[in-house]
Amino acid sequence: MPLRRLVLASAVAALSAFSFAAQAQAPIVIKFSHVVAPDTPKGKGAQRFKELAEQRTNGRVKVEVYPNSQLYKDKEEMEALQLGSVQMLAPSLAKFGPLGVKEFEVFDLPFLFKDTDAFRAVTDGPLGADLFKKLEPKGIKGLAYWDNGFHIMSANKPLHNVADFKGLKMRIQSSKVLDAQMRALGAIPQVMAFSELYQALQTGVVDGTEGVPSNFYTQKIFEVQKHMTLSNHGHLAYAVIVNKKFWDGLPADIRTQLEGAIKDATIYANAIASTENGRALEGIKASGRVSVYTPTAAETNEWKKALMPVHKEMEGRVGKATIEAAYKAASFVAPK
Repeated sequence: MPLRRLVLASAVAALSAFSFAAQAQAPIVIKFSHVVAPDTPKGKGAQRFKELAEQRTNGRVKVEVYPNSQLYKDKEEMEALQLGSVQMLAPSLAKFGPLGVKEFEVFDLPFLFKDTDAFRAVTDGPLGADLFKKLEPKGIKGLAYWDNGFHIMSANKPLHNVADFKGLKMRIQSSKVLDAQMRALGAIPQVMAFSELYQALQTGVVDGTEGVPSNFYTQKIFEVQKHMTLSNHGHLAYAVIVNKKFWDGLPADIRTQLEGAIKDATIYANAIASTENGRALEGIKASGRVSVYTPTAAETNEWKKALMPVHKEMEGRVGKATIEAAYKAASFVAPK
């Protein structure tokens, strides 16, 4: 081989080797998108996962967290995950119904969970694992359930009795169960992205909504609502999910390290949920801009009786077996 050609071939080989080495050393990027503020339990959980993942993989993984719908709104983010535009999400469990996995809507059944332990008994048991398996044909792998406490109701009028809901336009997530819930109360459900809620309440496009105190506080919902009722009628939770093809393609050692990181981030996120919501509720009260009401036992029972038909109505959609499994795990008792 002529010397010039030999030198050229050596240079190309060296450049290829350098390029390969650089490529091998480039960190694996995980884009983690979510729709709430960074200083919520979900936001803090995502940040904790980022810190643990990067630390335990010695920088071989880089996690980019995008809060507050910076990349995608509620409806868009699931498709983005399936397409691989983002690798990780933590959507509320109601988001899986529109995806075709309607069994997840069991978590939206009103007054299903009497307390946090009842909720955890479902997510940490066989039903929680079975529901995650149903996501895999959609190209999604479930990693963990993150708890964010109980829902309260808000509006610009007091919500003490079922009759108080009549004719109110109430914002909900896209869930047939939540739709049926609002209709059972006499309200008019309005599906809307969380990022659009503040302006919709401010301009009167909707009259009220449901949610958890931490989201009400960080998104300043208390500025555009006059009344809140501590109804505890529903429970908000998220599923940390990844693009299955991306996850399965990770080196085995990295996947093991990330599994450990998500496990510890889950313990952290679940532990702070109660504290964060309590602190947020105190902040809402301290603002002096909204009246916060605790319903009596009789009022709560009236709500429960009005909403129990939703459980029966949803058997055909969610699945009677799924509902019964949730009842058993949560030790559910119907109102008398």
